[in-house]
Amino acid sequence: MQTTWKGTISFGLVSIPVHLYSATQEHDVPLHQVHAKDGGRVRMKRYCEREEKEVPYAEIAKGYESPDGRTVTLTDEDLADLPLPSKKIIDVLAFVDAGEIDPLMFSKAYYVGVADQAAAKPYALLRDALTASGQIAVTKIALRTRESPAVLRVHDGTLVLQTCIWPDEVRPAAGIAPEGDVTVRPQELKMARSLMDTLSEDFDLAQLHDDYQQALQQVITARLEGVELPHEEEPGEAPDNVIDLMEALRSSLKRAKGGRGHAAGPDAGPDADEPEEEKPATRKRAPAKKPAAGKAASAKRTAPAKKTATAKAATGKAVAGRTATGKSTAPRKAS
Repeated sequence: MQTTWKGTISFGLVSIPVHLYSATQEHDVPLHQVHAKDGGRVRMKRYCEREEKEVPYAEIAKGYESPDGRTVTLTDEDLADLPLPSKKIIDVLAFVDAGEIDPLMFSKAYYVGVADQAAAKPYALLRDALTASGQIAVTKIALRTRESPAVLRVHDGTLVLQTCIWPDEVRPAAGIAPEGDVTVRPQELKMARSLMDTLSEDFDLAQLHDDYQQALQQVITARLEGVELPHEEEPGEAPDNVIDLMEALRSSLKRAKGGRGHAAGPDAGPDADEPEEEKPATRKRAPAKKPAAGKAASAKRTAPAKKTATAKAATGKAVAGRTATGKSTAPRKAS
């Protein structure tokens, strides 16, 4: 791998000469800008407005325009000689739990390798100390034309430096989440957890692949060969409003289970694969709640009334039965 940065990790009085290597790479299909009319390549040229001509890259420098319109030119030597301690030193400032750094702040990752064999032991010491403590080291580093906070952590037995953005560069999230009180029922939360558990079964992040790049490559191949472009069936429109959240969760859970090979027995009904807590709320409310201690006596006192009502119902059935046989139901007159 190509070395990105050379410097030293400062860990108290311990110095570790290290090199940084890019830990990630993107696999985009390279696309160029072309003229849509004839396919001619469109190139970006470095054009000087004052001399009205193109200038070579070697003559390009960085400049800053002040609010009053003045421009200062900064050469590579000016930037290389900045009075910045973090230019060649990764100074460990503190050790914190990994959860204290919001992942929203993480940026680019670099593998940290030793510059020479003499750095192997202090490198291993820092790596093993981070592993044993479960913590990460907070540092600062200057890469190219920017100083950034960074963290040192361990990945597969190798130190990794992950640059971060500054805390004040994280935009506030105020006003984005739904406003007002939103009540989530326990049944809905329980169903959502069941769906989360089902979707997480046998999940392997390494099996994910870039569908977009594959589809783009298919279109490019079809263009090169002059054949019909591949097309995907139009997906159905997603509902713009969830009316019954429980029904949507239940359907999602059944679909997830079907995709992961869950199958009910041959004599199972439509809800055989549905756990008890995932059944509709009306089924869950069917069993009567146990009365409170203060209501027990009242419930017992009302029991005779229920029996009377039952007796009346039975008498009514008997009367209806006699009516059905044709006998009169009118009361006899007193003699």
